[in-house]
Amino acid sequence: MERLKLRNWLSMAMVFIYLRGFKVWISYKTQVALTVLSWTLPVFTYYFVGTSLGQHVVSAVGVHDYTQFFVVGLAFQGYMSSVIATISQRLRNEQLYGTIEYYVISKAGVTGFLTYSALWGFLLNTINAVVILSVGYALGVRYDVNFVSTGLVLITLIASTFGLASLSGAFTMIIKQGNPVSFFFSTFTTLMSGTVFPVAVLPLALRYVSYALPLTWALNGLRDSMLMGASISSIWNIMAALLIFDVILVPLGIFSFRMAFRHARKKGTLAEY
Repeated sequence: MERLKLRNWLSMAMVFIYLRGFKVWISYKTQVALTVLSWTLPVFTYYFVGTSLGQHVVSAVGVHDYTQFFVVGLAFQGYMSSVIATISQRLRNEQLYGTIEYYVISKAGVTGFLTYSALWGFLLNTINAVVILSVGYALGVRYDVNFVSTGLVLITLIASTFGLASLSGAFTMIIKQGNPVSFFFSTFTTLMSGTVFPVAVLPLALRYVSYALPLTWALNGLRDSMLMGASISSIWNIMAALLIFDVILVPLGIFSFRMAFRHARKKGTLAEY
């Protein structure tokens, strides 16, 4: 009975966070419009620039359609950079509102707070992905989607992103501002993860850094599964790499956040900003 009550309470908490996030988001209509424009305008920018420059770059490494290449990259790059930044911002906001203690010491606990915060970010970035893929279709991109392999790649990408977001939240919990994890992934993923140009054109040293990012592997898998209908067996090496990232990053992220929470609570700095 107690477990059932706890499960119902957690479900209500998750619904509340979704509804609150959605109502806050749509209440700023100008911001919503600008957000959608920020999703779509880069597609046209890379489309017009890429027709003359980008196609030459990607054709040198065996990519035949630059528009297809960058549309998939832009659609899913936000799952990593935006979600990681969202978790850090959510923690900062709750500290500023003075409500952080209520969330992390509630029945949902520290992990529950992270999970519910991440889910809203994933939902918003799913809308982002749909908008960009739709614009890409209007520009002539044709998809051949293997839904099973695409779904599995997305799940493994989301899991690794959750781990990194938890690690980012740990830094925010301790240092409040100047989060290096959030800064790196919100600033450099477009450059080094193969979002708008192939990793193969990077200098060798940066290429090694690129392959240490889960997003690089995920974008390769998504391009294969969404543009060429690749099955799980044909992208198994990508799935294996993503699973390794998940096994390492998810426990590391949750453990780091729990330790940071205990440290901040012990020092009395949990709600400081």
